[in-house]
Amino acid sequence: MRIGIFGGTFDPPHLGHLILAAEAGHQLSLDKVLFVLTPDPPHKKEQPITNMEARLAMVQAMIKDDPLFSLSRVEIDRPSPHYAVDTVRLLRSDYPQDKLVYLMGGDSLKDLPIDWYHPKEFVVECDYIGVMRRPKDEVDIDEIGKNIPGLIDKVQFMDAPLLEISSRQIRKRALEGRPYRYYLPEPVLKVIQEWELYKPQ
Repeated sequence: MRIGIFGGTFDPPHLGHLILAAEAGHQLSLDKVLFVLTPDPPHKKEQPITNMEARLAMVQAMIKDDPLFSLSRVEIDRPSPHYAVDTVRLLRSDYPQDKLVYLMGGDSLKDLPIDWYHPKEFVVECDYIGVMRRPKDEVDIDEIGKNIPGLIDKVQFMDAPLLEISSRQIRKRALEGRPYRYYLPEPVLKVIQEWELYKPQ
């Protein structure tokens, strides 16, 4: 199988996540997309994050009716910090016969040589790297790949729709008492209401 790895904080998960995951499944011929919930992302230490149990409930509610999507507990069930290279290594042991396709945005690809933990080792661990390119996204793969052996051969680009939806935007709208319900799948909205999350200040 070809298995996509779709990591994130998912605070909250929204329609944009579903659309991108579905597009990745179609354009990259994936048999499964694993939603990898990161409990304590290293790059968001200064940002308040909704508790992991609530985010887990939202992701589970969002993906439960689509057979393409599955939840992975690979980062939930181990102590932090959680780095992508370790996540792929652990998933490799779970799926030894399958091709692992790590999904990321064009901005993340540009940051890979600079900001990622052990980027060369990360590229070695991945079979492919699926890069979601948005309209007018400027990614110079030749430049990025100069110092990371094998990167260019592993990158597979996909066209991502321009979606003006983000978790940060949704949280901000909620805190300000502005409408946000139509940015979310109905099951996620129900969890938010039941858990009383993102209440206006």
